[in-house]
Amino acid sequence: MKKVIAMIKKIISLLCVVSIIVACSSSDDSNGGNTDNFDRTALLSNYADNIIVPALSDFQSKVSDLDVARANFINDINQSNLDLLSGAWLEAYRSWQYVAIYNIGIAETFTGNLNGFRVYFNVYPVSTSLIESAASGTDYDLNADAYFAAQGFPALDFLIHGIADSDTTPLDKFTTNVNFEGYVDYLTNVQSQINNRSTVILNNWQDTFRDEFVANTSSSATGAFSKIVNDYINYYERALRANKIGTPAGNFSAGQTFPDKVEAYYKNDVSKELALLGLDAVQKFFNGQSFDNSSTSVESLASYLDYLDSSQLKNDINAQFQVARQQIQSLNNSFSQQVIDDNTQMTQAYDALQAAVVLLKVDMASIFDVQIDFQDNDGD
Repeated sequence: MKKVIAMIKKIISLLCVVSIIVACSSSDDSNGGNTDNFDRTALLSNYADNIIVPALSDFQSKVSDLDVARANFINDINQSNLDLLSGAWLEAYRSWQYVAIYNIGIAETFTGNLNGFRVYFNVYPVSTSLIESAASGTDYDLNADAYFAAQGFPALDFLIHGIADSDTTPLDKFTTNVNFEGYVDYLTNVQSQINNRSTVILNNWQDTFRDEFVANTSSSATGAFSKIVNDYINYYERALRANKIGTPAGNFSAGQTFPDKVEAYYKNDVSKELALLGLDAVQKFFNGQSFDNSSTSVESLASYLDYLDSSQLKNDINAQFQVARQQIQSLNNSFSQQVIDDNTQMTQAYDALQAAVVLLKVDMASIFDVQIDFQDNDGD
């Protein structure tokens, strides 16, 4: 009898061990692999070939045009050429809204900052004191953390449209200001940084990373699918919802508003346009719509939700994007002026954007079995 009991105990112990192994194996599969049969390769191919690389190529083209306008202005400094430089800046800034999502590949190696490669292109409000100090002859390094807030499109915004101390017009920085040569040099160096960073990112995708990206279908933290989903949600939550709307509206500061913390503050009439373009980029990415709007019925986050019998969530996300778009469209072209005149409309736009955060960050990520790799401290 004792032998029988001992044998039963051994069998039970063995079964427990087997159960643990099976459970661990199942857990590993769900965390690291694509356990459904959806074609993630087709999804990643669509994103790489029809959306990301074309957007990066367009951005690089607009950046090149901007550099030409900068060179023309420096070679013949006058108001007409400054106006042309402003136009080229806006075209490149518009294009930037369609690439700001993609902090992946070589872009994510640029910095460990939570905002990723965006710190080299679009940190605002810009530090005018750093720019003016640099123009006066102070040594500076645009790769240093302190200068994240003194470069990219916001720095160009100040240089092209802003008025420096003791000046009366933006052009004065480059003509009558005592530090005019320093401003010219700083303009050139900021543009060079934009040129170099954008070229490196595009070349990385075209040379090797595109194939690596498409092949890495895992849901693990290092998988391309997981990374791009995280980048997408991070952009929506931080760069679009918080930076463009929430911060100037005072959503994170007990109601204190900040009219100066809007995108393109010195141009001051395009912040709504840039926010709408950012939302457009978000929704097109979700639905897998090609950058040139030519492709239809291709694999995307939306079609993946359909495959997983979550079409209602897909519809809810698209519907909330549309609600947010309508709220933003009702705002002043200048968010700065909107904050001053009627901030309630700004907070309503924020609320409309916020309503999609849970749909994306909790519901969609859970269905895709993707673990969120970042955390906001403003409360979701």
